[in-house]
Amino acid sequence: MTFNTASFVIQVAALVLVLAALHKPLGIYLAHVFEGTTHSRPERLFYRLAGIDPGADQRWSVYLRSVLAFSVVSILVVFGLQRVQGLLPGAGSLTGVDPWVAMNTAISFVTNTNWQTYVPEATVGIFVQMSLLAVQNFLSAAVGIVVAVALIRGIVRTRTERLGNFWTDLTRTSFRVLLPLAFVGAVVLVLGGVVQNFWSADVANQAAGISQVIPGGPVASQEAIKVLGTNGGGYFNANSAHPFENPNAVISLFQVFLILLIPSALPYAYGRMVGDRKQGFTVAAVMGTLWLASTTLTGWAVAGAQGTATAAAGGLGEGFEQRFGAAPSAIFAASTTLTSTGAVNVAHDSLPPLAGGAAMVNMMLGEVAPGGTGSGLYGMLILSIIAVFIAGLMVGRTPEYLGKRVGPQEMKLAAMYILVTPTQVLTLAGITVLLPEIMANAPATGPHQFSEVLYAFTSGANNNGSAFGGITSSGPYLSVMLGLAMLLGRFLPIALVLALAGSLARQGKIPASAGTVPTHGALFGSLLLGVTVILTALSYFPALALGPLAEGLLK
Repeated sequence: MTFNTASFVIQVAALVLVLAALHKPLGIYLAHVFEGTTHSRPERLFYRLAGIDPGADQRWSVYLRSVLAFSVVSILVVFGLQRVQGLLPGAGSLTGVDPWVAMNTAISFVTNTNWQTYVPEATVGIFVQMSLLAVQNFLSAAVGIVVAVALIRGIVRTRTERLGNFWTDLTRTSFRVLLPLAFVGAVVLVLGGVVQNFWSADVANQAAGISQVIPGGPVASQEAIKVLGTNGGGYFNANSAHPFENPNAVISLFQVFLILLIPSALPYAYGRMVGDRKQGFTVAAVMGTLWLASTTLTGWAVAGAQGTATAAAGGLGEGFEQRFGAAPSAIFAASTTLTSTGAVNVAHDSLPPLAGGAAMVNMMLGEVAPGGTGSGLYGMLILSIIAVFIAGLMVGRTPEYLGKRVGPQEMKLAAMYILVTPTQVLTLAGITVLLPEIMANAPATGPHQFSEVLYAFTSGANNNGSAFGGITSSGPYLSVMLGLAMLLGRFLPIALVLALAGSLARQGKIPASAGTVPTHGALFGSLLLGVTVILTALSYFPALALGPLAEGLLK
């Protein structure tokens, strides 16, 4: 398989142009949703049924407790119903899901990771897919967005501890943003050839005299929110390489567009909500620069097809979907790991070593380019606070961010946010590689074996969900350890973000002066870009040197 450079450039340019055109209008709409005070009739009905007072603002600690309570209940419901699947409609001949797999799956979908330790079409039926997993695709994406909104309110509001109402924010985001966009996306996917039916997996078809089992289901409706909400869990085991989920190159590019759509528009909503659109443009520019650089690097690594594993396979081909080609697969791989999506149209284990390393680095950046729905924005805002702190040290002035003083408490919270995920990844991966019986689940040898384990924990802790397919993770140990990585990787950062939002909201506004460091424009954007890359390099370079870098340099 050859790499078509012209196709690569055209598709990247098309994505940039379309996303740039939608950046402002969608950003305005998002800001309107988050700043609105009126409630639609379906929303008011939902509030009455749920006993919610939509006008009651919550302190950051109450907001956090609401996030955690909602997520814990969601995990228990998804786990429990998987276990009794045989009693549910649409299960066919399927029985209850294995408890380790059910636990991992429940945690995975509620944390927006969508790591799959099972073969979906052989493990879960239509009811579980539609009523549990697809619903969590909406809700977990909404949780990420509302946490970002709460942080923005913490920056904007003064002399208060109130950040809004989690239940109101969750309802509005689901009803006004995710549902309508996912509906439009699903219609486009159906028109493009994605399957949408209610066939059971047990339906047999006579083709050329051969009986075949052709699985079906409401694929397009789940596929739309899978990519729009940067979730990533596939309806089928092959994920977006399956022809029922991703039938052609046009739909494959459309899926990349949906992955990037909301995260790329949120910076404009941020700039509008803080009353300074230059802030949003600066954040968007840094996100876009990182995306373009990483996508280009991944394309270069795939085009070079270097590495011993690729050479042993006879070059590109194994693990690459022939319908798409190498260039679209490079774009998809970069975009899905730069966000918290994890959907794949190419086996990441089959990527050339440096391309696989680039995919890992994308997740190690904190998935901020443009990142997951909401999580990418609040991750970049944390990095902005660290960047302004560094700038303040350079000029000998107490750092300020949009009129809020960045003091010791704010910096401790920001520093913990930056450190918590690398600590989990390196600790859990380090423990795992010391266990020979567990390492047998990663049958590769040498640096690639280490890369498979490092990739798994990087993906889990960063709530991505993609994997190097060579590793088997459905056993008790890896199910629990990856579940732990997903839980801590999701909720510890959220807790720190909300605590930071509460700390900022309690402050008054400091008027800008001649000594105030501007937090917009090319100079600050360059500083923010440098901080993002350097922090990642300092945290992960030794581990990368033992895995993909070592493998990529082998001749």
